[in-house]
Amino acid sequence: MDNIIDLYELSPMQQGMLFHYLYSPESGVYFEQRSCKLKGNLNISAFKIAWQKVIERHTILRTAFYWEEAEKPLQVVYNQVDLSWIEENWQGLNINQQNDKLEEFLKTDRQQGFDLNQPPLMRCALLQLQPDEYYFVWSHHHLLMDGWCNGILLKEVFSFYQAACQNQSLLLPPPRPYRDYIEWLQQQDIAAAEKFWQDKLKGFAAPTPLIKDNSSFISQQSINSEQQRKLSVDLTAKLQNLVQQNRLTLNTITQGIWAILLSRYSGENDIVFGATVSGRPANLPGVESIIGLFINTLPVRVKLSADDEL
Repeated sequence: MDNIIDLYELSPMQQGMLFHYLYSPESGVYFEQRSCKLKGNLNISAFKIAWQKVIERHTILRTAFYWEEAEKPLQVVYNQVDLSWIEENWQGLNINQQNDKLEEFLKTDRQQGFDLNQPPLMRCALLQLQPDEYYFVWSHHHLLMDGWCNGILLKEVFSFYQAACQNQSLLLPPPRPYRDYIEWLQQQDIAAAEKFWQDKLKGFAAPTPLIKDNSSFISQQSINSEQQRKLSVDLTAKLQNLVQQNRLTLNTITQGIWAILLSRYSGENDIVFGATVSGRPANLPGVESIIGLFINTLPVRVKLSADDEL
């Protein structure tokens, strides 16, 4: 207990993620994993120091989560934690063997997941392929942070790495802790927010179906797949021109297309879908540099008629 320096409630998005984790702990849906190849004369000691410095700077990276025997789930900040590192030497393997071993490593890493009671909910792996070539794997739980934070953290890691390589100390301005965002949330008018969304979603009792009355689809809804389409240069230019003329964004156009498709496939003229937003409040000074989970998924309601075009 001497190592615990703070505890406070979760944000609504954190509560939702924790619920889904507890409901289906084997799904791994909130396990974040990034891997890349590093080439060059890597100073491994300095690299590890840089990542540990980042852990020491940001409270959310030293946070665990507790919910048992508690009235509300809590996030608990530890004063000191050591980042878990995995180091392996694969130089004796050929390229195909290294690729196969990487796929197996990434799969095992995801299956291992994290114990939410034990910080840090983040780990790194350095897998050596050649004297000057490595796979680097960075894994963490989504409860800690969103995609916005990746660039902030990596920029700090590179700065600390450069300083460590030169045997210098680096002093960065102290960051705002994630707790400040939780306190900001607690100052908001929750009743007004509830009324706003009740008015916006009045009349909705069920989600918009993706395909109307298709029982075979419903029975297979856990199957995921992905398709990619590249737009031509000409079509892209026309879309960008459309956006500029109407003072919109490509995201707005995309949501309009999605709304029409949902209406056509569902057979409904009043539809709703979720849109992810960054969720960082502009009236919280320094919010753009806070490491933590801010994203939110908001319902978008669109009413269409059968003959509406984009």
